[in-house]
Amino acid sequence: MTSTPLDLGRPIAGDVVELILDDHRRFETLLRQLRDSSSDRDAVRRAFAALHVAHAEAEEKCVYPTLRTKRAIDAHEQEHGEEEHAEGNQALLAVLELKGTDTQAFDDAVEELAGKVNHHLTEEELTILNPARQEVSDQVRAELGLAFVTERAAQLDADCGRVENVRALVAKAEKDGVLPADDED
Repeated sequence: MTSTPLDLGRPIAGDVVELILDDHRRFETLLRQLRDSSSDRDAVRRAFAALHVAHAEAEEKCVYPTLRTKRAIDAHEQEHGEEEHAEGNQALLAVLELKGTDTQAFDDAVEELAGKVNHHLTEEELTILNPARQEVSDQVRAELGLAFVTERAAQLDADCGRVENVRALVAKAEKDGVLPADDED
């Protein structure tokens, strides 16, 4: 298993909304570090990749389906969240595939990634997390929190941020029609 020196947090339980928001703040911190030329950008991009994939997979497997069955979100909101995760993975792949971290190409790829991720964080907080707060009981949010952190930890333990895994996720999203295939751009 490849690990990074950056703390991605290992919560063991909590309200799913608060857990997701904690990760959102981690994304913002990691994006600032990716922009900082004095940081260990390679370590930061590996940490960002691990967190992005683990977080998105946990939401898609555990959180979104339950919120949909509880009628806190509808099919469109669930699909849109999944599309934005795929777009984030696609932008992440561009960052991971670059050899150097001290080039204009790296800076440009990081800005593309930041744009996709920040857009998603804002939308998710408004259209998914706010309804979850209002429409889902404290007990269900706690149960979802446990499911979320369990899946998130399993993904991190499986080194989910590897470039090969991100590449496979992007290819699957293209095959499933969630993302346009490369030749359709």
